[in-house]
This record gives sequence, structure tokens and C-alpha cells, in this order.
Amino acid sequence: MSDRDTLRAVLLDGVSALRLTLAPDAVESLLDYVDLIVEWNAVHNLTAIRDPAQMVTRHLLDSLAVAPHVQASTLADIGSGAGLPGIPLALALPALRVWLVESNGKKARFLQTAVQALKLGNVEVVHARAEAGAGTQRVDGAIARAVASLEDLVRYAAPWLAPGGALYAMKGPGVHEETARLPRGWVLHALHRLAVPGLDAERNLVVLKRSGPSRTP
Repeated sequence: MSDRDTLRAVLLDGVSALRLTLAPDAVESLLDYVDLIVEWNAVHNLTAIRDPAQMVTRHLLDSLAVAPHVQASTLADIGSGAGLPGIPLALALPALRVWLVESNGKKARFLQTAVQALKLGNVEVVHARAEAGAGTQRVDGAIARAVASLEDLVRYAAPWLAPGGALYAMKGPGVHEETARLPRGWVLHALHRLAVPGLDAERNLVVLKRSGPSRTP
């Protein structure tokens, strides 16, 4: 069995455990995406994880675990980094339009390369600071994976969210302490405990919404 066959088996087992259905071409694109991260990591240090098998678990499956809970048709990935969770979600949910928002030039260049190489017609890269806003673009969901405290995250995401939009924050341990100190003007809409196949670590998805009509956090 080749290395790619092994990675494919880990990915498919994880997708099945998450009760997701992925098209065969989406599975291959996810593996191509891992190949791209490995290639760029050799020079640009996109992620501290070097082992491709760990990337499947800690990057792909960790990102895909939130898919059943994302109730949005347009999504901004705030501080996208290497494209996580935005690229896996865009591949798993082809009807979803995704904006990858990243201020770091090196990472933004990688994102542009990945979007072109993977032929992601439902993804755009925004090389800018998230808090600068999206111009006239507003989305009904914004997501961030290990980016910042909830207090900072609402400031980054607020300019992107349309009225009624939801902020999805992927968090590890300590989530209850953070949700107990929500920024003024925001309420906890939902809290999902995530089970990531192959990962023995606490993962949570915090869903926040504005508590009133104001457009600021």
C-alpha cells in the first residue's frame, strides 16, 4: 500500500466516523491539499505538524468535524493560516462559498496557490487584516480555528457578519471559562463538543450571535 493509500484510508475512516459523505474527487483533493502543505512546509513553515498522517487527523478531520454544525451559505475563515478550516469545508460542502482571510503575505500566497491547484471555484482569498472588513461583502457565518480569545475574535469577525450571522469559534480546553466572559453584545447560541476521529484531545465549537441589532461587538 502506498503512502497516499494509507492516508486515504485514514481520511475515509475518519469521514465515516463523522457521518459525512464526500465525493471521491473531494477526497482526492483533500489529499492533494496535504501534499501542498507538506511541499510548502519544507520552505515556509506553514504549520508545526510535519507528518502527513498527523495532518489528516489534526488538520483535515479536525476541520471537517465542524461541518454538520455550520449553518451558513457564505463563510469567512478568519485568520485562515494554511486554509484551515476553510479549504476542507469548501471541499466537503461544495455549495458553500468561502472567503479565506489572512494578513500574512506568505500564507496568503500559499492560499492562492492552493485555490488554483485544487480548482476551488467556491473559494476566494482575501489578503488583509480581518478587522479591516470586507467592503460590501457580508457573510452569514464566520469561523476561526485557534485564532484568538473570544473577546478578540468578535472584533475580527464583526465587520464580516451580516445581521443575524453566526460566529463559529473552534476551541480546545477552557472553553467554559471563555463563554462565561462573553464580550458585551454577544450571546452564546450553541456549544458543541466535537469528537475528532483519531484525536485524543478536547475540541469544542462555540457558536455566538449578536444579542441586538448593533453591527459592532
